[in-house]
Amino acid sequence: MADLAFVPEARRRFNPWPVVIFIVLAVLAVLFLAPTAGVLLSSIKTTRDIAFGALWTIPSELYWGNFAEVLSNPAVHRYFVNTLLVTAPATVVSIALGSLAGYVFAKLPFRGSNLLFLVIVSGMFFPPQAVLIPLFRLFNAMDLIDTLYPIIIIHTAMGIPICTLLMRNFFATVPMALREAAILEGANEWQALTRVALPLSLPALAVLATLQFTWIWNDFLWPLIFTQSDEKRTIMLGIVNLQGQYSVAWGVQGSLSLIASVPTLLVFLFFQRYFIKGMTMGAVKG
Repeated sequence: MADLAFVPEARRRFNPWPVVIFIVLAVLAVLFLAPTAGVLLSSIKTTRDIAFGALWTIPSELYWGNFAEVLSNPAVHRYFVNTLLVTAPATVVSIALGSLAGYVFAKLPFRGSNLLFLVIVSGMFFPPQAVLIPLFRLFNAMDLIDTLYPIIIIHTAMGIPICTLLMRNFFATVPMALREAAILEGANEWQALTRVALPLSLPALAVLATLQFTWIWNDFLWPLIFTQSDEKRTIMLGIVNLQGQYSVAWGVQGSLSLIASVPTLLVFLFFQRYFIKGMTMGAVKG
């Protein structure tokens, strides 16, 4: 009798919300992964199979010709080199300038520094589409259209606000006593930054390196605006440019999309050790 009396009470205590939340998250995960699954399936199928509506079916035989065609294409090699020439300097320079600015705002405040900090950070909320025409006219007057320099300059400028915000918040968590001890030992501000503050900020630097590299590598808008010839295209434009003679080469584009995602994945895996720690330490404290 005691067991029978206990069953209704246990049923009344059952909380359905964890199950509902799990189902909702599972559905969202499936919807989020569906495009990736479609790209993966298209990369191992022929264009004929895709044209006949067999995209979402698992092929009986894998077709690796799309990857072979992409890897042997000289244009793809050029796309990768151009993207790397844009991503590497823009990432390094934006993080370097953001680190310098963040250190000043965190450890060397001056009159009006808070206002200047807000002005710099406000660049994060500025829509890039609003400055397309002015920037195009500016770089056209400087005869820099169809070069990689405008893309590098713009990504560097657009990366400074987020880098400054994150590094300033992280440097604020570093005890001031460490800087004062370094100064008393005869170090100048540059040495205090490079030998004390920066070694402690590896998690924040890892976050910025991962985010900046990913954003710049996957950018489509600015290369579309400032490049005209195939010799200056980046990898994202190259994916769109790869077409068959009479139709879109879906399999080739799918394989190139997967190959183009490898560098960003490697960067994330390389900085994974510090990434989560940096997101929780530097991004929420200030």
